[in-house]
Amino acid sequence: RESVKEKAKRRLREFDVAAKFSRLPLPKASVLLPLLVRAGKLCLLLTVRSMQLRRSPGEVCFPGGKSEETDKDEIDTALREAKEEVGLPPEKVEVICRLVPGIDKMNHLVTPVVGFIEDTFQATPNPDEVSDVFVVPLEYFIKPLNYMTLPYKTSSGYISRMHCFTYHDHEHKMSFKIWGLTAQFAVLLAIVVFGTKPTFEVDYDLDNLISSAENKFMNLYASLNERKKSNL
Repeated sequence: RESVKEKAKRRLREFDVAAKFSRLPLPKASVLLPLLVRAGKLCLLLTVRSMQLRRSPGEVCFPGGKSEETDKDEIDTALREAKEEVGLPPEKVEVICRLVPGIDKMNHLVTPVVGFIEDTFQATPNPDEVSDVFVVPLEYFIKPLNYMTLPYKTSSGYISRMHCFTYHDHEHKMSFKIWGLTAQFAVLLAIVVFGTKPTFEVDYDLDNLISSAENKFMNLYASLNERKKSNL
């Protein structure tokens, strides 16, 4: 019988977009979606941004950041940032795939890079960037206990829905709010891995997940281009 990890890897590889969107003329950023197996269940590692950061202080996100000239590709960016932020050595990440990207508030093309890490990994957060590190069962992003949806209009006027999860972490005795692009990537990851419909509405056609995720992204990208033209 295939292990939880092997099954997840197989499904994720089917959804790998590789460098398909890398040539789009937008500034680049990447995030690492670090998966691990704990007590036989898939879990996802997340971070909380330091309160002293100028942008989005105290928000939950994945390790990641803007691309630098020395990075070969999106995978390099995600691994470098994860090492800087939480002390995760790149060689300790088994990179599986890149999923359909998103566009953040600053109009960066953000590529989610999915990789497996060891359950024994002990994060050493860089206090300038990260105030906390915690782990959520991946299944929470299709069967949440505390969820709401917010209508969301992007800077280019594109209307979408924003997922907003509240996760109570017993280990930290704290609740974390997971929303925006971080929640969007976590939801797509969970749908890909489990192949099941979430308990809430999503903007994907689950029978054609990869093409509907790509179409949704390209519509967002097109609306951004339209706005740029209208601003000229």
